Amino acid sequence: MSIKVLAGLVLGALGLAVWLPSASVEAQTSESPTAKRPAVVKKSAAKTKVNKVAIQVSENDKNVMNRALNNTRNLIAFYKAKGEKVNVEIVTFHDGLHLLRSESPVKDRIAVMALENPEVTFVACANTQANQSKAEGKAVTLLSEAKVMPSGIARLIELQQQGYTYIRP
Repeated sequence: MSIKVLAGLVLGALGLAVWLPSASVEAQTSESPTAKRPAVVKKSAAKTKVNKVAIQVSENDKNVMNRALNNTRNLIAFYKAKGEKVNVEIVTFHDGLHLLRSESPVKDRIAVMALENPEVTFVACANTQANQSKAEGKAVTLLSEAKVMPSGIARLIELQQQGYTYIRP
């Protein structure tokens, strides 16, 4: 090793800038205008992850209805604890429309859940509502929380195409 290289290494180790024309070692300090500075990394606002879940209710069974509502409540609590959001659509059709009918056995739970959780949507199938109205000879009245869609099954397909996870309690 040449004296110039050795001197460059020693002075470089001491933090001194040295220019040695024939030296293969080039020392740079943070004060050197050609020193590479670390890239400034700006913290961007972290986006909160949003999970999406579609829950099917197609049975007129109070236990199934309560399971769907319990699943929804548990999902909201789970993701909230993780600092994430969850959008839930409870889609009703066929006999499951009874979940959203005015005489629903769980209407009080739905009212509270809808008020406390704007990320929960309750979907009623218009086809089922029309068929039940015809079969019963009177208009089927739905809860105010119900959002009527033309077809419950088609809504589930749309949600799955949008990346929703499908659950059937």
